[in-house]
Amino acid sequence: MKRLIFALLLIPLLLVACTPTPTPGLTPVRLPVGYIPNVQFAPLYVALEKGFFTDEGLDVKLDYSMENDNVALVGAGELQFAVVSGEQVLLGRGSGLPITYVMAWYQQYPVGVVAKTDQNIHSPEDLRGRVIGLPGLYGASYIGLRALLSAAGLSENDVSLQSIGYTQVEALATDQVQAAVIYVANEPNQLQARGYDIVLLNTADYMELVSNGIITSEKVLQENPDLVQKVVRTTLRGIEDVIADPDGAYEICKKYVENLEKADETVQRKVLADSIKMWQSDRMGYSDPQGWENMQAVLLDMGLLNSKLDLSQAFTNQFIP
Repeated sequence: MKRLIFALLLIPLLLVACTPTPTPGLTPVRLPVGYIPNVQFAPLYVALEKGFFTDEGLDVKLDYSMENDNVALVGAGELQFAVVSGEQVLLGRGSGLPITYVMAWYQQYPVGVVAKTDQNIHSPEDLRGRVIGLPGLYGASYIGLRALLSAAGLSENDVSLQSIGYTQVEALATDQVQAAVIYVANEPNQLQARGYDIVLLNTADYMELVSNGIITSEKVLQENPDLVQKVVRTTLRGIEDVIADPDGAYEICKKYVENLEKADETVQRKVLADSIKMWQSDRMGYSDPQGWENMQAVLLDMGLLNSKLDLSQAFTNQFIP
């Protein structure tokens, strides 16, 4: 509760810093995505560059502020939308925030564990007794690891966790840890580009969880469903466009991701290609109820939720074609 109060006290400062100047005739929408500019946000860059948002009468501005802050802002009614991961929705609702997940962006949870092949780690069961590096005991990385361990009947007591920040590639390359928690589309590609043979344990292969998607408040959902529909429809249109033309999308990303043209293009294009695999679905945007059940079970097991929530209030598929 103290963390929630602190986040709410920050709301006025965040709004002064981030409120966009509206374009006449368009509805202003600030859409925080919770990370630094990256090719994984190609659908939004494409939607901006090709005018998909303005086609719907929207003036969308992206920002890259903290995910926890964005959940608090949406819950307080000071922000209409944000891109956040599924566990943040349940943790927010567990703290009394009236937020609802309205579109699944990633159809697969993007977290996994990677190790060099000489560690002989080929399944989650092989993690027993291993030193595992991760950014810290927080966020999607931690949730994904706990889910992977749970799928193997393991707990934190069966492994040795080491907080290494976002240095997974170097930590693995120099054998500081035996395995590391990573984002499936990112660090594995960097390691392979350096010539390392690796094994990837993808959490999504062992347990279905809810990943990044768009949230809004119950108030916006009830009072302005047309706005919700426009944001969802346009985001899905951006995803479809990237899937249809990844090369064109990559070129557009260069306008929005600083120094992308100086990065290793082979690696970055592979990051985009792997991200696309996690977006694709027979019904893009759909949020599977079983994923929410699994996510709640993991959070309860971790003690991050005290009791079961009414999951029917946590998400909706009413805006998905």
